[in-house]
Amino acid sequence: MFNHFHPYKPFIFENTNTLIVGTLPPLRFCKKDFKSKDVDFCYGSQDNLLWPVLNKIFKLNLLFDNSQEAVKMRKDFLVSNNIGICDIVDSCKREKINASDLGMKDVVLRDLIFYLKKYKNINKIVFTGKSSKNGPEYFFKQLIKKHCLNIQASNNKQIKEQVLYFDNRSIKLFSLTSPSNAANRSIGANTFYKKRKKTNPNYSTFDFRVDEYKLAFI
Repeated sequence: MFNHFHPYKPFIFENTNTLIVGTLPPLRFCKKDFKSKDVDFCYGSQDNLLWPVLNKIFKLNLLFDNSQEAVKMRKDFLVSNNIGICDIVDSCKREKINASDLGMKDVVLRDLIFYLKKYKNINKIVFTGKSSKNGPEYFFKQLIKKHCLNIQASNNKQIKEQVLYFDNRSIKLFSLTSPSNAANRSIGANTFYKKRKKTNPNYSTFDFRVDEYKLAFI
């Protein structure tokens, strides 16, 4: 069994109003054994599409390499837009060297409820994954159940949106398609994607993510 721990502390500050929540980066990030286009920061894997999608939505002109400038550009963007990152998994055990959420065992979670209490400006959580087992939303629901909290569904038909009433405020919860390429198959079966693809044969799974992520971030 391999010990897979999160190599980055939560990136949260006083003015954070939106919190990105995922699980764990690939195991190589724990060892600082980067690929050529990896960035040494949250969601920095060259195979992860979060930053490419945000890069397009916000027209950021980000660098995608191992440089400190690439890290600084991401942190500057987050701070200027009051966006924080606090992945929900602190560590887990694995039998195989991969980043599959389903492969996680003996999972230790970060206490997101603590961070929501501490940073009272947070009014939106964006999960980089939906409610499948061992996804960020799945683990978050385990946490709130322990605190006897409830989530209410919204009427938003364009994107999965829920609301958590907590600490005298309402917090919107958006569950997005995973930025991992492993989610491309599920996108291919999506009704909205099929309609857009039929209208525009060049419409891609990346374009689908851009359209979906805009609804959560803008």
